[in-house]
Amino acid sequence: MLSAYRTMWLFAMFDLPVDTREARREYARFRKTLLKEGFVMLQFSVYARFVPSEDAERAFRRRVRAALPDDGQVRLLGVTDRQFEKMECFIGRKRRPTEAQPAQRMLF
Repeated sequence: MLSAYRTMWLFAMFDLPVDTREARREYARFRKTLLKEGFVMLQFSVYARFVPSEDAERAFRRRVRAALPDDGQVRLLGVTDRQFEKMECFIGRKRRPTEAQPAQRMLF
């Protein structure tokens, strides 16, 4: 299946409560899970991770769903590498390049 080899980016966007000590703990736990899974912060509650295939994307979606907190809102969105490259990123009025695709590792 050719589509299983399409490179993609998986976004995790969330709005979680932080009004109690326990809610802040859950927020921190969820954020640490994303970082452990290789996501990088694009903005405060927007994280993204490069995934080499649709099969890998499904696996990462399962792992993120397993870490969901009880409250708040989390959205997962997969975009192709080509769509990701079309994103415009600005700091102030200055445009900056989007994050680069990680280098591929070759196993022999």
